[in-house]
Amino acid sequence: MAFALCDLTVTSTAFNQLGSIPKAHTGEAENTSPQLTWTNVPDGCKSFAVICHDPDAPRVNADGSFGYVHWLVYNIPYGIHQLEANNTLYTSGINDFGLGGYGGPMPPKGHGIHLYYFWVLALDEELDLPEGLNMQELLAKIEPNLIGMNRLVGSYQRD
Repeated sequence: MAFALCDLTVTSTAFNQLGSIPKAHTGEAENTSPQLTWTNVPDGCKSFAVICHDPDAPRVNADGSFGYVHWLVYNIPYGIHQLEANNTLYTSGINDFGLGGYGGPMPPKGHGIHLYYFWVLALDEELDLPEGLNMQELLAKIEPNLIGMNRLVGSYQRD
C-alpha cells in the first residue's frame, strides 16, 4: 500500500488519542461505532474510507495480514467529514467477525491492553465500490487513488 500519511486530523467525541474506548463502543456492551470527525483534508480529495484495525490481536491470516479488522466503511463522499456514533450510512465491508458494519473491541481476556487504529483514508476519486469487501480487497481497490491518511488510536482492555 502507498505511504500516504498526511496532516489529516482524526478526532472523536468518545475518546482522545491513546485514550480508553468507552465500553459502549465495545463488544462487551452496546457495540456501537464511535463518532469520528476529520479535518485538514488533502487537496484533490473526492471521497473517504474508514478502517478500524487491532494490530495487537494474536492472529495471522492466510493472506499474511495480521491483527483483527473491526470496521470497514467506504464510498463516503467528500462533503462528509464526520461519522456519527452508531453509523450505518455509506458502504460496509466485511469485518473479521464475518459481518458488515462495526464490531467493537473485545480482546481475549487476560491479553492486556490492545490499541485500535481508526484510519481515515482520503481518495482522489469517488470509486462506487461494492458492499462486502474485506480489508485486503478494499486496500487493493483504493490504493491507486490514496492521497492521504491518518488515524486516531484508542485503547481497550477487557475486564
